[in-house]
Amino acid sequence: MKDAPTLCSTDPTGWSFASRPPKNARDKIMSAASFLFCNHGFAASGIDTILSRAGTAKATLYHHFKSKEELIAAVLEAEGETWREWFFGHLAEVEGPARTRMLAVFDVLEEWFSDPGFYGCPFINAVAEFDSGNDAVRRAADLHKAYLNTWLKAQAMEIPVKDVEETARTFAVLIDGAIVAAQHARDPSFAQTAKSLAKTYLEAL
Repeated sequence: MKDAPTLCSTDPTGWSFASRPPKNARDKIMSAASFLFCNHGFAASGIDTILSRAGTAKATLYHHFKSKEELIAAVLEAEGETWREWFFGHLAEVEGPARTRMLAVFDVLEEWFSDPGFYGCPFINAVAEFDSGNDAVRRAADLHKAYLNTWLKAQAMEIPVKDVEETARTFAVLIDGAIVAAQHARDPSFAQTAKSLAKTYLEAL
């Protein structure tokens, strides 16, 4: 079992936006905010702390973002895009039928969980931390989940299964459950536990 992570991923080609070199002043602010949000929480990371890490003036931040809420939404969008590029890029390399690709999801998750900088899913964390009525956070989380569900449904149709929606929902529950369990226990092997359950589910269809 790993020690508690204190840093985001340091791989510039990895799953976290915060690990990639910023291209401009806006990216610099977002990178600093993302690092702090993912390691210390959204509410606990204040504007002054973000500015100190970014090395920029408050006027620069408010030139790009009208509020902290707008910055949070931008960070979630960037983190989502970066993670999906990494995640689906790995899955695109998997050879074999759709069933193989669906089960490979959990192997990719295990690689993610094994990263010393793994801090869980920023969308799950944000929804848990903020009131469920926070529309910006909810929209960002829903959009992120929609990409994954669309991919899962496409694979389920190709298998094929009788109930595509239910199969995608079942895998989504296993994925989210594995993420939360691995984050809580700091144990990447929850990915393989979820994979075994997914395999049993598919065999029973």
